[in-house]
Amino acid sequence: MTSKYFNPYTDFGFKKLFGEEASKDLLMDFLNQLLPSYHQIAELIFKNPEKNTNTPRERKAIFDIYCQTAGGERFIVEMQKAKVNFFKDRALFYSTFPIKEQARKGEWNFELMPIYFIAILNFHYDEEEERRKFRRDVCLKDQDGDIFYDKFHFKFLQMPLFNKQEHELESHFDKWVYFLKHLENFDHIPCVLNEPIFQRGFEIAELAHLTPRQFDAYLKSLLEYSEVKNVNDTAFYDGMKKGKIEGKIEGKIEGKIEGKMEGKIEGKIEGVKKVAKALKANHVALDIIMATTGLTDQEILEL
Repeated sequence: MTSKYFNPYTDFGFKKLFGEEASKDLLMDFLNQLLPSYHQIAELIFKNPEKNTNTPRERKAIFDIYCQTAGGERFIVEMQKAKVNFFKDRALFYSTFPIKEQARKGEWNFELMPIYFIAILNFHYDEEEERRKFRRDVCLKDQDGDIFYDKFHFKFLQMPLFNKQEHELESHFDKWVYFLKHLENFDHIPCVLNEPIFQRGFEIAELAHLTPRQFDAYLKSLLEYSEVKNVNDTAFYDGMKKGKIEGKIEGKIEGKIEGKMEGKIEGKIEGVKKVAKALKANHVALDIIMATTGLTDQEILEL
């Protein structure tokens, strides 16, 4: 391996950097860049990232990082390395678990503590290029754009859309995004990141500081990341290519608009199935295939 630092998009790298007690200060510093002044974090406790359901037939949720402040605010932090269908729906579904866990038996006035879902995405979830935004802060608003409910927030970061160079970084948040996006490619600490909090991040991420067991776990995680991403990228490209061809043929017969729509849909479906088949052939875990493709376990088993 030629890299000096690990890839933070891998499960191992992300959780090593942000999901351990020893690196909790990094997570708090990063989250505080995304939060309003009245929700700044002074202390965090990690909670069980696996959320079970009331019945075996219901789908459970497994978060990358799930934590809570001393004041009761809940944070779900997800690093999504490859594109999945219905990611916004998934974010909303995941957010229902910290809502439900606040329910109390007996007398209760239904007061809830704030919930933040923070997604760091290594792909574009916005299909239309002109609508894409690097950062999107979402909360419930009314028809006039006024905030209706200030305890339920989504923060989406589309990392491929962050293109600032070192000399263009304007804020501490910019530095964090630059750090995460380029960490694996650094061979030294750049001057703009030569601050105590990032020095800690570089120290944790240096491969030479990992134990042999940790290094083996990272290699396995890196291989899984590469397989998922490469298969996903290839399959979606092939699916879209086929969809465009079919769309053009059907468009000539039934109309250009209808043909393009049907072609793109069929192409995407075929691309998703191709991703699942390839991941299954490479013995990738079923829950990872489900998260990557959006297919159910039954649909994957039937492929």
